[in-house]
Amino acid sequence: MESYSFNPQRVCSKRIDFALDAEGRLHDVKFLGGCPGNLLAIGKLVEGKDAKEIADILRGNDCGGRGTSCADQLSIAIDGALTRN
Repeated sequence: MESYSFNPQRVCSKRIDFALDAEGRLHDVKFLGGCPGNLLAIGKLVEGKDAKEIADILRGNDCGGRGTSCADQLSIAIDGALTRN
């Protein structure tokens, strides 16, 4: 399992940490900062799920007209991790 950290832009969370297993599944998704209840829920919902599928679902989600959200930023982080592998 490989661990990743990502510094999101234009959102309340300051860092997103997660791991990908050899089959491309997400594990241990954690957000530093942001809306704790919602972001803890995202981590639980995506645990063990296919990373590409999750990125496709979350991509483009907007928060308060920012043009992005913590969920959207997670999709960007996942895309980056998948292209590095």
